[in-house]
Amino acid sequence: MAHLSTQHAQLLQHGDFLQLTLSNPDGLPSSQFTLPNGTTVSILDTGVICFEPELCESNTKDIVLSCGVHGNETAPIEICAELVKDLLLAKLLLKHRLLVLFGNPPAINAGTREISENLNRLFSGHHSMSGGLLNAERKRAKALEEYVSRFYNEVRVTSLVPRNRYLYDLHTAIRGSRFEKFAVYPFLHNKPWQKAEFEFLQACDVTTVLLMQTPASTFSYYASNAHGANAFTIELGKVRPFGQNDMQRFAKARAALRQLVSEDAVTTVSFDEQQFQLYQVYRTINKHTAAFKLHFADDVENFTSYPVGTVLASDDGVEYKVEQEGEALIFPNPKVAIGQRAMFMVVPTTVTHNLA
Repeated sequence: MAHLSTQHAQLLQHGDFLQLTLSNPDGLPSSQFTLPNGTTVSILDTGVICFEPELCESNTKDIVLSCGVHGNETAPIEICAELVKDLLLAKLLLKHRLLVLFGNPPAINAGTREISENLNRLFSGHHSMSGGLLNAERKRAKALEEYVSRFYNEVRVTSLVPRNRYLYDLHTAIRGSRFEKFAVYPFLHNKPWQKAEFEFLQACDVTTVLLMQTPASTFSYYASNAHGANAFTIELGKVRPFGQNDMQRFAKARAALRQLVSEDAVTTVSFDEQQFQLYQVYRTINKHTAAFKLHFADDVENFTSYPVGTVLASDDGVEYKVEQEGEALIFPNPKVAIGQRAMFMVVPTTVTHNLA
């Protein structure tokens, strides 16, 4: 591996932090340098890079952008890699503190969702349960938690103005969707949903939102629950290999994310619930045995509904049927490990009763 100063010189020349990450998937030593515009850049690990602009009173946002938690979800990786490159090459001037995470470099190299275990089921301490840190994904989940904690807690700004924390974990879904882009809003433990966050999602061209009703082991729930961050899992489309994404389909999300980190505020329109498709989880269907199977085709889209009484799945003699009108399926995956969620069933909802 090149000497650190050589790495810094190369990054300042070509800005390709993703390539540096994928060439060193198992780790990079921490290092730090300063861009000519005064932004401090800290490489904390492979796939973990932090940007801190020169201090100012209006710098009140601590933003985490995450991608590649599943290695085959390439569009968000490309979006984040471009953003990092433009920051390093000073084509984009940073306004707020930013931590960018490429979650699972070995899986990105392999072009697979995971190597040993689903990384997005290992947060909020789940990495250390059921056998402990027994594979690379569990160790990575623990490390990512620590990097996020350090980023939020080690703020050099001394202003008395309250700071605002964000984490947007960017994904693409295994299968297509009736609504191409959608977001998962983590369970807030009875705190109100944030109108400003719905407005930001709409700026990203995301107007379908699943409102979670229980704690989860996802990265976005961890940031929300442990650090009070405005956090979301954002699904930007369907899984495709590198080079096969139509990046024009992500133009609004790309522009909003760049505006988020480089300007005081993102250009949004006032929240109007009529412009959104809002759902909440009605029930969770888990895989209990190896006999679990779905009773619909592999190409059935997320948010598909069936008539009441339709058999959706079975598991060792137990049948799971549609129970109410309007119930729709999301994230069906019969290949999950035994004991994990194989599918959500969701129903339409509203947020007007609990909105800030």
